[in-house]
Amino acid sequence: MQKRQQMVDEQIAARGISDEKVLAAMRAVERHLFVPAALRSAAYADEPLPIGQGQTISQPFIVAYMTEALKLTSDSRVLEIGTGSGYQAAVLAEIAKTVYTIELYEPLAGAAAARLESLGYTNVTVRCGDGYSGWPEEAPFDAIIATAAPAEVPGELIRQLKTGGRMVLPVGSIFQELYLVTKTPSGVETKMLLPVRFVPMIKADTK
Repeated sequence: MQKRQQMVDEQIAARGISDEKVLAAMRAVERHLFVPAALRSAAYADEPLPIGQGQTISQPFIVAYMTEALKLTSDSRVLEIGTGSGYQAAVLAEIAKTVYTIELYEPLAGAAAARLESLGYTNVTVRCGDGYSGWPEEAPFDAIIATAAPAEVPGELIRQLKTGGRMVLPVGSIFQELYLVTKTPSGVETKMLLPVRFVPMIKADTK
């Protein structure tokens, strides 16, 4: 707990994250349980870490930053693209009502589902599938977050976002920007937030 508190104080709050719900979630989720055992000594470091299948668990500040940008409430229904080890989903689940999360790689999806269940996150549902397709039968969502970068914002995800909803995702190939996409009654507003580096969002048929 001391390492988590230090992580939140020095890496997250000190850089301007001020939403108390987000700070509380980052303190609550035991990040060391979401990284490979060999890397647990680095679990609270200010860096992303490999989790297998060529994927990573994001830097703690980026997890907090993206979560804060969604402006979640206790009634929010959230779609996550890129479950990975389940860490971001757990942070979302500390705040939101329900989280639906999609992971392309079956070994990661299965391990994340088991891990989240063992930790008591009954409001998270994990699916192995193509993130580009979203989760149409549970749409529309109040918020969508992607932890892998498409070359452009997927139209299907915009369609699954509720009017007034917010989507945060990295966009680009070699050079990426974190985008905030807001769906309005008249269309879509897009704002660039900061430069980032994520693994690419891959279509299931090109895996």
